[in-house]
Amino acid sequence: MTDDKFIETIFSQFEGDKVELVPILQKVQEHIGYLPKFAIQKIAKFIGLTESHVFGVASFYTQFRLHPTGKTKVCVCRGTACHVRGGVQILEEIERHLGIKEGNSTPDLEYSLETVACVGCCALAPVVTINDEVHGRMTLKDVEKIVPDRRTSY
Repeated sequence: MTDDKFIETIFSQFEGDKVELVPILQKVQEHIGYLPKFAIQKIAKFIGLTESHVFGVASFYTQFRLHPTGKTKVCVCRGTACHVRGGVQILEEIERHLGIKEGNSTPDLEYSLETVACVGCCALAPVVTINDEVHGRMTLKDVEKIVPDRRTSY
């Protein structure tokens, strides 16, 4: 089933009320992996809101993605403990290794790089997560062990 047809299936589970916007966005993103422009347009029409309103909601909440993400999600904590213990340098090193900046994905969609306000593992600072795996007490040398050097790939 195409993404376009699947969105119509999602709509059949809702009444088209404005209060259903977030659950509809969640369902569409769950299926497609992010919220492409065509989906935002269809959702806006279904609910009777402007596209800019739907985009505003989708861009406000960090749970929503407006661009495709990589299969492997690398996330660097930028909480106070991680910041004090070198989190900024860890992020910069990961950016160098992946060849992308925070908030982006590699062109082949193998990796995405993000930051979060706090992972909740302050005693292990600085912390990096790769998908659901937590890596604590990170050093610049540790980056070489857990993140492939893809600088020559692009």
